[in-house]
Amino acid sequence: MGLTKQYLRYVASAVFGLIGSQKGNIVFVTLRGEKGRYVAVPACEHVFIWDLRKGEKILILQGLKQEVTCLCPSPDGLHLAVGYEDGSIRIFSLLSGEGNVTFNGHKAAITSLKYDQLGGRLASGSKDTDTIVWDVINESGLYRLKGHKDAVTQALFLREKNLLVTSGKDTLVKWWDLDTQHCFKTMVGHRTEVWGLVLVSEEKRLITGSSDSELRAWDITYLQEMEDSEEPEPKKSRGSSPGTQDTPEPEDGAPETDETPEDRILMCRKAGSIMREGRDRVVNLAVDRTGRILACHGTDSVLEVFCILSKAEVQKKMDKKMKKARKKAKLNSSKGEEEDLDVNVKMTLQDEIQRVTNIKTSAKIKSFDLIHLPQGELKAVFLLQNNLVESYSLSPSAPAPQPVRTSRITLGAHRSDVRTLSFSSDNIAILSAAADSVKIWNRATLQCIRTMTCEYALCSFFVPGDRQVVIGTKTGKLQLYDLASGNLLETIDAHDGALWASSLSPDQRGFVTGGADKAVKFWDFELVKDENSTQKRLSVKQTRTLQLDEDVLCVSFSPNQKLLAVSLLDCTVKIFYVDTLKFFLSLYGHKLPVICMDISHDGALIATGSADRNVKIWGLDFGDCHKSLFAHDDSVMYLRFVPKSHLFFTAGKDRKIKQWDADKFEHIQTLEGHHQEIWCLAVSPSGDYVVSSSHDKSLRLWERTREPLILEEEREMQREAEYEESVAREDQPVVPGETQGDNYFTGKKTIETVKAAERIMEAVELYREETAKMKEHKAICKAAGKEVPLPINPILMAYGNISPSAYVLEIFKGIKSSELEESLLVLPFSYVPDVLKLFNEFIQLGSDIELLCRCLFFLLRIHFGQITSNQMLVPVIEKLKETTISKVSQVRDVIGFNMAGLEYLKRECEAKSEVMFFADATSHLEEKKRKRKKREKLILTYT
Repeated sequence: MGLTKQYLRYVASAVFGLIGSQKGNIVFVTLRGEKGRYVAVPACEHVFIWDLRKGEKILILQGLKQEVTCLCPSPDGLHLAVGYEDGSIRIFSLLSGEGNVTFNGHKAAITSLKYDQLGGRLASGSKDTDTIVWDVINESGLYRLKGHKDAVTQALFLREKNLLVTSGKDTLVKWWDLDTQHCFKTMVGHRTEVWGLVLVSEEKRLITGSSDSELRAWDITYLQEMEDSEEPEPKKSRGSSPGTQDTPEPEDGAPETDETPEDRILMCRKAGSIMREGRDRVVNLAVDRTGRILACHGTDSVLEVFCILSKAEVQKKMDKKMKKARKKAKLNSSKGEEEDLDVNVKMTLQDEIQRVTNIKTSAKIKSFDLIHLPQGELKAVFLLQNNLVESYSLSPSAPAPQPVRTSRITLGAHRSDVRTLSFSSDNIAILSAAADSVKIWNRATLQCIRTMTCEYALCSFFVPGDRQVVIGTKTGKLQLYDLASGNLLETIDAHDGALWASSLSPDQRGFVTGGADKAVKFWDFELVKDENSTQKRLSVKQTRTLQLDEDVLCVSFSPNQKLLAVSLLDCTVKIFYVDTLKFFLSLYGHKLPVICMDISHDGALIATGSADRNVKIWGLDFGDCHKSLFAHDDSVMYLRFVPKSHLFFTAGKDRKIKQWDADKFEHIQTLEGHHQEIWCLAVSPSGDYVVSSSHDKSLRLWERTREPLILEEEREMQREAEYEESVAREDQPVVPGETQGDNYFTGKKTIETVKAAERIMEAVELYREETAKMKEHKAICKAAGKEVPLPINPILMAYGNISPSAYVLEIFKGIKSSELEESLLVLPFSYVPDVLKLFNEFIQLGSDIELLCRCLFFLLRIHFGQITSNQMLVPVIEKLKETTISKVSQVRDVIGFNMAGLEYLKRECEAKSEVMFFADATSHLEEKKRKRKKREKLILTYT
């Protein structure tokens, strides 16, 4: 076998230039005991924790591949639940920054996450229309709730009752009884998608936001409370309607749909509507933790803030109204007698929910979060559409509250997509330019060291010496900047249309530009002296113009500066001589215009990338096409050769960067990471670094490692990745005995669960082999009449020389709690009899009773028919029945004893705190007496 060509692998080094991505929501998090200072923001596949006070990134919660779509902090503030685009959920510890718990149950992106009051359960809604309730402590799924016909937009737990309420894009709001896991009420009073819902007024009122300018309010009446209040009246049957007078129909005529009145747990009646100022749909609707402040926003830049008044405040308001109405009626009355006038004042929803103010942000709002600080101040934080985080504070109790912007995280990010990138000659600085600004980054620290305002940039390069940069703009101007001062030195009107491309000449004395005015212009650098300055500064002057028949999209010099390649709108690339500007070659073959191209370091090859998704490699000597490669699934946006090699990178709208070999015409590797279209990339002069920019607002740095890349291994890894993806896309295994309406099973088949099932199978096989060997060894010893040493299995030796049965238990303990059921579901039935026998053995020993019972009950449930029809397993099941009941009783007794002990300790602590409290109270009383005596003395002295 001959030597294969060796390549070096490029790996992802960092993500920078990003404050927050648009798909997820921003939330306040508690760190170091401080509330209202830190926020968690989705950043592509990661989550960034920002310090609002300092404007610094203090923690990164590392993701894998999928983009973050939803965030939810736990009530205790120690954890953050993160939902991803592939339907997975990870729970991160905010202390360590590690995500140890993963839930896989949804088939599509997570749209809603919500913890219950104690943080023990987590409800997740998804685009796959399912809602799953997860047990966070046991790290497993509890049940799947099916009923919505479109994506779930919000899910909320009720604090007092074991109920869940969900809303969806199918215009429905559903109430779920979590004790029985069924939907007992469906509210159909909305005409459009329900985008958000909140519970206020001690969970007695539900407020929903949909695609119109109305916020609908619904009064919730729990039947238990109704029965308590109706006790003095004649008793009504539970099945009969509570009465038309007591429960009037909602205004839109569709209160709820119930199969039978007996199933009702609560009643919902429309209380009215609050009109928003915005005319578009509600994007986000939320309340703060106290339930007093309600806020919502649409697709614009205005957050509308409302205050939910308490009963006492409402009563005070109504008394004032009544007083005013009586006064008015008295004035209007023709009689002047002092008699009581019968005045009725009706309480409206606007009396209970009062508009506070509007908060206007600097750009469109994507998401927001609220926090009510102990000082009575309300703090709101916003993730904006233009890659920006802003926070505002206001005092809701003030007569005319005015929002004040307290902080803004802007540094280190562009407001719009980066359209051009360049490396400095020493590989240290990176230039990125967008529609409004040019930024210079330090590659080593990834810090932004210069920001300069500019027009809409399309191309750029560092001037030789790396002290100035040149930007080509959409209006056809050339802008020359000085990096030391950050000043704009000069603006030159270069082209009549957009200046699409520029190329620095190899002799570094000038450059060439091409634009939409069908012209290619040659420029030279020169030093000029300003009138008001003695110092000379850099400038440029035009030397020649090459007029063409079509718009110029791309230009490139050959390394020897003899040839100039020009890409035109007619899908051809024309090659001209630089000195005479005479036509040399025409490269035609692309079906759509050539957007990008580059010439190799030795001038032998030119590679062109087009909107037709192909890359063509041409020889510059005769203009022959060496190879046409189908490079990307969408337009090829950028192409660059690695210096001093025939390897080149391409970037496409399909979100991928690919490396190619122009000699062997082979695809070397794919760099995946961006979540939107890639606009441009730049390769460092040393070839060690690649930087890319995308529509997801992120800049990514890729670094060349010393690790050799072998194409055969790369292809094998690619096939494995494709197989893993296909496993996730396969139809989920059917649980025997489970119908479509059942909601017990919450797992999803993934490559991890398949591997876990394989580990169980290998462990059972090893147990069988070792058991057979031990029997054989006993027979040999008996025949030989002496003890013969038995060779120990190396796997068992690695686990500390344990028995084969103990090894099987270790494998079960090693499976993640969230993947256990799915792994057992994949396990073939031929292994189940051995597993049941081992479970009997383990339970008798009293080890890991909870885990073993969970596995046992699940296996019995899914293989019930086969187990009961197998006569060999009857005695095993009988033994399991006895041992399980006795051992579970023991465990229950231990837990009961421990709970009693904890209750005793709790009472002791409470007794001590009460003693402290009373001691504190007596000291306060003595202080009050002392102050009173002092006051009396002062009064006596004055009299």
